[in-house]
Amino acid sequence: MSLIAKTSRIRTAPIRTPAAGELSFVDYSDADAWLSYLAQVDRTTPFLGSLVRWVETLKRPKRAVVVDVPIQRDDGTIDHFEGYRVHHNTSRGPAKGGIRFHQDATLSEVMALAAWMTIKNAVVGLPYGGGKGAVRVDPAKLSRTELERLTRRYTIEIANIIGPDRDIPAPDVNTNAQVMAWMMDAYALTKGQVVSGVVTGKPIELGGSLGRKDATGEGVYIAAREITARLGQGLDNQKIAIQGFGNVGSAAARSFAQAGARIVAVQDIDGALFCEDGLDVELLSRHKANSGSILGSGTGTEITREQFWLADIDILVPAAIEGQITANIARTIEAKLVVEGANGPTTPEADAILTERGVTVVPDVLANAGGVIVSYFEWVQDHSSYFWREAEVRHKLGQMLTDACDAVWRAHLEHGVTLRDAAYILGCRRVLEAREQRGLYL
Repeated sequence: MSLIAKTSRIRTAPIRTPAAGELSFVDYSDADAWLSYLAQVDRTTPFLGSLVRWVETLKRPKRAVVVDVPIQRDDGTIDHFEGYRVHHNTSRGPAKGGIRFHQDATLSEVMALAAWMTIKNAVVGLPYGGGKGAVRVDPAKLSRTELERLTRRYTIEIANIIGPDRDIPAPDVNTNAQVMAWMMDAYALTKGQVVSGVVTGKPIELGGSLGRKDATGEGVYIAAREITARLGQGLDNQKIAIQGFGNVGSAAARSFAQAGARIVAVQDIDGALFCEDGLDVELLSRHKANSGSILGSGTGTEITREQFWLADIDILVPAAIEGQITANIARTIEAKLVVEGANGPTTPEADAILTERGVTVVPDVLANAGGVIVSYFEWVQDHSSYFWREAEVRHKLGQMLTDACDAVWRAHLEHGVTLRDAAYILGCRRVLEAREQRGLYL
């Protein structure tokens, strides 16, 4: 079950007592994402050589903070929300990862997301560790002023563990450039000066980077292009289905369409569309931006969610939330290539089925790294106060992702493993090599 998609509910399952070696503060009866991450790390251990003695450092966060976030509502009442910030590992540099506002956020979920950032940043060669944060709130139930108060209060509560050389947050689910602007301002008030590099994904006027908005989606396209080329194929006239048509899905769709691919199916929270000859991506993007839905756009025919997963396609791009490709879906999809635009969209059971069926999966820690790569570019620009043209940003993004795809592909061939396992072997080795070189403070 997706830890994001599930609805709020009263838990009826008993809280399981942690076993030997497990973390005492984690509810393992509700920690699917964290357990999935741990299982993936275990798969890398035969390939770590002498570095295996450090592997336990990947199985626990360096720092996990839970904070109370009280705010005054517009009617004068006081509400309290639970906030989290996790530093998973900082062996390679400061923690880096997004902030999400969601009513079903949990500490174990944030731990998993932070751990994935550790691996992702290492895979693409960024000088960062992994971090992630969340507030357990439904932002749709807040007014704009309440959202601002919540953001500022949360920032103050975690201000002592973030900073441009310690932990750099960014947008994630239900947060955006405006939220980052509020965070930057609140942090500046604690320091008595502007510190633009404390967050990335900011408005351009406040030190944001050109090219950041579409970077994750463009990165999905670049990863697909590079892996299909190594498979001896191309993207021209390939039939593509995209699940999720937010910033990531829509940007990926535009890049694929410009490369000559056909976006034949799209799904979002309201429904799904299909067109054998290819949907009008620009029309669809404009309609989604104006209405919030893909339905009624005037392009394609409405289909059911079940029909979306059964569509005759070459490439599937899950770009929504965790846990969307389940075992049942993995048994029936027609795609021969899955490119993970979302974090953790494929369950471990589904991943095994896809491998057995010969479906190539480009893992999230590679495929959706475009966003954090351009966040890194923004951070570099903020440190130097010298800002790049968009063409330069996109060129550097392409170079860095191409190099990462090449490194993962070589690990895949060297070890005879899936691309996901290859990426984790590469990422884990880089993190543990840094840990070994730094040693321990005795």
